Amino acid sequence: MKDLQIISLYNQRDEAAISETAKKYGTLCQRIALNILTVAADAEECVNDTYLQAWNCIPPQQPERLGAWLGKVVRNAAINLWNKNHRKKRYAGMEQLLSELEDCIPSPITVERTIEEKELTEVLNRWLASIPKDDRIIFMRRYWNGEAVNGLARVYKVTPTRMAKRMYRLRLALKAALEKEGYML
Repeated sequence: MKDLQIISLYNQRDEAAISETAKKYGTLCQRIALNILTVAADAEECVNDTYLQAWNCIPPQQPERLGAWLGKVVRNAAINLWNKNHRKKRYAGMEQLLSELEDCIPSPITVERTIEEKELTEVLNRWLASIPKDDRIIFMRRYWNGEAVNGLARVYKVTPTRMAKRMYRLRLALKAALEKEGYML
């Protein structure tokens, strides 16, 4: 079923919208949540919360790209749950992703946090637009979707070591771009 048809089901308040959403995007949502949380039961909870939020938000919202919208919702739900349980040290997946990026992303703790976050977002978007499409996709799959380096290596038919080196070079390029823009790391 096409996205517009699924959104139409939500607009009609037809419960089939949820099952059609699960059919088309359930695997994607599960994978995103599981990459962040690493606990299947918690990932499933986030996916179910995503379906509930879709039901509650459509209408009035009318996402242009339903898959991207759902991905963002499930990612935010997973991060919120991760933050809630972070003190328990239950999740190694997000810890590793954040530790890999901490050398590239400056600490956002300042008085002008909101303005700096917007500026940083613009710098990141410009940097992403400047790199080759394959690198951009790999970077987003790793640091937005939280996919494992080994999984990306299998998809791109390279060794995990080679993929890790590619990710390292991308982080170095990001760091250089941020330093060029005046971010001190």
